[in-house]
Amino acid sequence: MLPGKDGDKYIPYSKRSGNEAIVYFTRDLSAEGLRKIYARINQHITGKVAIKLHTGEPHGPNIIPRPWVKELITKDLPGAHIVETNAYYEGGRYTTDLHREAIKTNGWDFATVDIMDERGTALLPVKGGKWFTKMSVGVNMLNYDSLLALTHFKGHAMGGFGGSDKNIGIGCADGRIGKAMIHTTPGQPNQWDICEEEFMERMTESTKATIDHFGKNVAYINVMRNMSVSCDCEGVAAEPVVTPNVGILASLDILAVDQASVDLVYAMPENYHAALVERIESRHGHRQLSYMKELGMGNDKYMLIDIDNNDARISQAEAVKHVRPWEG
Repeated sequence: MLPGKDGDKYIPYSKRSGNEAIVYFTRDLSAEGLRKIYARINQHITGKVAIKLHTGEPHGPNIIPRPWVKELITKDLPGAHIVETNAYYEGGRYTTDLHREAIKTNGWDFATVDIMDERGTALLPVKGGKWFTKMSVGVNMLNYDSLLALTHFKGHAMGGFGGSDKNIGIGCADGRIGKAMIHTTPGQPNQWDICEEEFMERMTESTKATIDHFGKNVAYINVMRNMSVSCDCEGVAAEPVVTPNVGILASLDILAVDQASVDLVYAMPENYHAALVERIESRHGHRQLSYMKELGMGNDKYMLIDIDNNDARISQAEAVKHVRPWEG
């Protein structure tokens, strides 16, 4: 079985085919901006709600601001639970006890945080995958009716970028079985031997298992703020942020929201986006997007709707026209 190719190559919008999804955009990086954009994609978020976000390693500097999430839950999603799974690597989130300490340290104790693999795992079917027929996830996922992927968009050491696909595919796979299925070839010593296109495909098949489970009751928000080339799993060891802040994107289409986020990075001036583009291309991260399309998970064409300006349809260049060099 061979992985796909060309994960290091960006496909311009003009070269894409198929239907257009809707992606909402705001420049308002605040609790109010988050609430406004959530209101555009909340129509199927019902019943018992899981909010999948990255709570971060202890003292991680770049995670989504806790006050934003607290206000969203308090005013728009009362009773919703933040959901996580334990980490695959040894660190501040490796065990449930350590993970709960990290959650407290990082200020997420204003809401119920469900570590979904605390009490075991469940297998979800992977429809149409090449690597898996089933994926192991935290068993508590089965307790929820709807999923909101609230993602800090940034770089990633293995995936090139971490968007909604990574947030769900790695973040819902349990810490011992599911994550090992994605990262490691059994019987050899390198925990991280699966990389580039094969890694993107395995991660994306994990994502597909989860979003197929929730069906229409899932929505996606990508927060393009404090975008280090490092994932939040690197905590205080993350590379310094050099990419400008952009805004918040939201959609009911996972491929569209991740593709739009990548497109806005590429639409910035070269001196603004060089580090993040290098990280995406060197890890062959574009295979996340092309494989989502092959699996029928969404559309890589979309209408970008500016909710700050009467829902005007805008170009990627217009969406990043306001960005300025990162000032720290």
